[in-house]
Formats: sequence, C-alpha cells, structure tokens
Amino acid sequence: MSGAHDHAHRHGHSHGHGHGNGHGNGLSDAGLNRSAALASIAMSLALIGLKLWSALATDSTAMLGSLADTVLDFFASLATLAGVWIAARPANARHRFGHGKAEALAAMFQVVLISISAISLAVRAVGQLVSGQRTAAAEQGIAVSLIAIAATFALLWWQRRVIRRTGSVAIATDHLHYKSDLVLNLAVIAALALDQYAGLGGADSLFGLGIAAWLGWSAWGASQEALDHLMDREWPEEKRARFVEIARGHEGLQNMHDLRTRTSGNRDFAQFHVDLPGTMTVSESHDIIDRVEHDLCAAFPNAEILIHIDPLGHVDDPGNELVEADEFGKLDEAAAAAGTTR
Repeated sequence: MSGAHDHAHRHGHSHGHGHGNGHGNGLSDAGLNRSAALASIAMSLALIGLKLWSALATDSTAMLGSLADTVLDFFASLATLAGVWIAARPANARHRFGHGKAEALAAMFQVVLISISAISLAVRAVGQLVSGQRTAAAEQGIAVSLIAIAATFALLWWQRRVIRRTGSVAIATDHLHYKSDLVLNLAVIAALALDQYAGLGGADSLFGLGIAAWLGWSAWGASQEALDHLMDREWPEEKRARFVEIARGHEGLQNMHDLRTRTSGNRDFAQFHVDLPGTMTVSESHDIIDRVEHDLCAAFPNAEILIHIDPLGHVDDPGNELVEADEFGKLDEAAAAAGTTR
C-alpha cells in the first residue's frame, strides 16, 4: 500500500445527504426549521398587540417586561428564520463545509437581545420600586397573560417536534427562550394579583426583577451550545465512544487515532486516521474503508466523515498524545475502569 498514508477517503458527504433530511410528513429539515421560525414570528406579532394594550392599561412593570420580551422575541425569530434559511443552503466554492454555523450566529444574536431585555427590565423595576408606583386593571393583564400562555404551549409543542427531527441549534435557542416566557407570563399574573388583590405594594417590581434575572440566566444557558458550535467543540464523550465502537467492529482496522469531531448546525463532521497493513492493495483498503463509512453514516446520518489511512506502524507526530492516542485502546481502558468501579 505504497503511499497509502497520503490517501484519504471522503464519502460522508454523499452519505450525509442521503439520510435524515426527509420525513414522513413530506417536509425537509430546512422546511421544518422554517415552519417553526415562521410560527414563532406569527405568534409574537399577535402577542405584541395584546401586550401593548395591556401594558398601557395596567401600568405594570412585569407586563411591560413581558411586552419588551415579546418584541425581542419577534426580532429574535426573524434572526432564527434567516439563520435556518442560510444554514440550509448547500456547500459552495466559498463555504465548502456548508453554512451550518449561521444557526449558531442566529442563536448568539438572540442571546444579545435577551440580555438587553433583562437589563432594561431590571432598571425599570428598580425605578418603580423606589418610586412606589402601583399597577391597575389586573383583569386585563391576567387575561392577556393567560392567552399568551396558551399560545406559547402550542408553539413549544411544535418546536419540540422540529428539534427532535432536525437538531437545529437556532430553533433550540428559540425554544429555550419561549419556555422562559411561560414563567414570565405566570409571574405577570402573580405580580398583578398580589399588587392589586392582596395589597402588597412592590410585588410587581420584585417580580420584574425576578423576571430580569430569569432572562439573564436563560441568555447564559442559550449561549453555551451556540458557542460550542462556533468554537468547534468536540462531541460529548458518550457520542464519541459510540462512534469509535462502531468503527472498531470492522476487522482489519487498527490504531484509530487523531479523531477530531465537531458539529455545525444540524451537521456532524468527523475525521480520523487508522492503520492498515502496508501489504494491502489500495483497492482492498478502499473496500474496508467503504464498509466502515457505510456503518458510521447509518448510525450518524447527518455526518460527513473523512478517513485517512496510515500503513501499520506509521507514526504521524511522535510524542503528541493528542494525535497518536489509540481510540480503540482508550475505549478498552474506559470499559476496564468501569468494570473495576462496579
């Protein structure tokens, strides 16, 4: 297999597009993602009108915070729609790995908007607490919040279906934000009821501060997965181990090393080196790698996989454990350690 360590196989692209992009309901991943983004845009527009009327009627900081959050929801959903639309575009000469990171950028834009909403609401709540301002028209505010809760439950149901099928990070961030909206709307109801029916002055402001803190925490949580995509973080250990286990099931493969993985949008990427006997012909080695790729792509249908063949015993980077560590050996060590702890 002369020169085989310079020969790479790359069939993951065709396999990756052949699995997981169509569903029984006839919509592609891109179509499902767009439907979720359009649903959130339509809902946020309807709720903006209702909450604007309610905020003017109640003069509630909590309701104003809910309105501000819904306005930001609208712009965030527009960013999500743009992100999933761009991410669905096929690879081209300028972006050979595709456009999947557009989803992560859309998610980070949402994080910025959520953070702005949280800071603005906290400032408003502190000002109201200091001035002792009270709320009015609790019935209208509570009715609007109940409508918002019902609409949000419907949207979350659809988003969950889409996320399970597509794994979209932009839709997942939007989903997280709308889950926080449920708590926000419940807090508005509690704030209005306590302020007007129980006579607890300052309840609205305190709930406003609580909502601001919740939004800030949501922004922090939403940023983590988006940053992982943008920074090409490795797959979780469990996912890597499953990938290695499937590759190890093929006779002849030895010393799987320099495994690198990442996720971009709803696409996975993996590349690694394996050793094969130097006496093998290129055709024989190609047949083995084709079988390996077939099984890996069946288990990871949205993955693009690049496999580099080394002659048995070849060392790419002596002393570099990150490159040369045998993934098959690490899997055995982890299994032995798990058996010892039991």
